[in-house]
Amino acid sequence: MPFLSPLPAPTLIQLTPKHADACLQLDRAALGGIWSLAQWQRELEEEARPGLGLRQGQELLAMASGWLVVDELHITLVAVAPGQRRRGLGRRLLEELMQAGLRRGATRATLEVGAGNGPGKGLYEALGFRTAGIRHGYYRSGEDALIQWVNLKR
Repeated sequence: MPFLSPLPAPTLIQLTPKHADACLQLDRAALGGIWSLAQWQRELEEEARPGLGLRQGQELLAMASGWLVVDELHITLVAVAPGQRRRGLGRRLLEELMQAGLRRGATRATLEVGAGNGPGKGLYEALGFRTAGIRHGYYRSGEDALIQWVNLKR
């Protein structure tokens, strides 16, 4: 059996408007397409909306974005390509995004997660998020969203 060298670790990148098409494709593959190309372009142009990605070569494997509102980081999206899940990519991105928020003055972070999203809830709990409320019928499917918060560590 020939020896195959392992792929290098994915590279962390700051998402910019030039990544809008790649973000749209990953959004469609991982989340069913929650944002349009125009929404992605606006998201990536805004200074107060940090976005990070993990890339292998030219392929965007995972991404996370947020919105800084005063001293809060509102995490708006976390997506990992279906074939790349369970490799720690989402956790790495969230940790990096929370640190970026902390450096920019955020003291807390919040997000919504589907009540039935077991893997997402497990990841967020491992990062210290706790449920503080419910948004009934929040998602297009009618699923409830759990509102979660974490204090960012200094």
